[in-house]
Amino acid sequence: MQQTPRRAAARVAAGLLCAALCVSLVPLAQADANAFGVPARSVVQARLQSAQSHPMPTTDPTFSAYTLERLCARKNDAVAQGQCLGAVRGIIHGYQYGVQFLAQHAQLSAGETQRASLCLHDVKLSSIIDDYLADANQVDAAALKDTPAEVALLGSVHMHHPCN
Repeated sequence: MQQTPRRAAARVAAGLLCAALCVSLVPLAQADANAFGVPARSVVQARLQSAQSHPMPTTDPTFSAYTLERLCARKNDAVAQGQCLGAVRGIIHGYQYGVQFLAQHAQLSAGETQRASLCLHDVKLSSIIDDYLADANQVDAAALKDTPAEVALLGSVHMHHPCN
């Protein structure tokens, strides 16, 4: 069964939230471990080893730049357009929440945060999709199939809407 792009975008957003939760729970785990006399390093190493034994993909491998391009190109299909809009919104919002999380929890300078941020003030979603479709049409289909949709879309957004 093939997943819809909306579901794939939701998986990406959920993955970002899980990563944020894991990062925020590490200090608590270390504090709990130290309270019971267990060295914090062994707790972290045990979690890393269990995570490595069960690797999970960070993106949906079936949701490629090619899939998003084909979906968004169907202008006369209302269902496809709805799925396209949902996927693009999910990718952009997930990325913006990730940048915001990093800005709040990491030692990033204002310049680094602005460089990674998306400057989309008064930008219509339809123009973002049109820019993406124009960019995707310039790339070979085989390359699009090997590129995650998130990477291609965000690259297009950064290229057309840079922060000054």
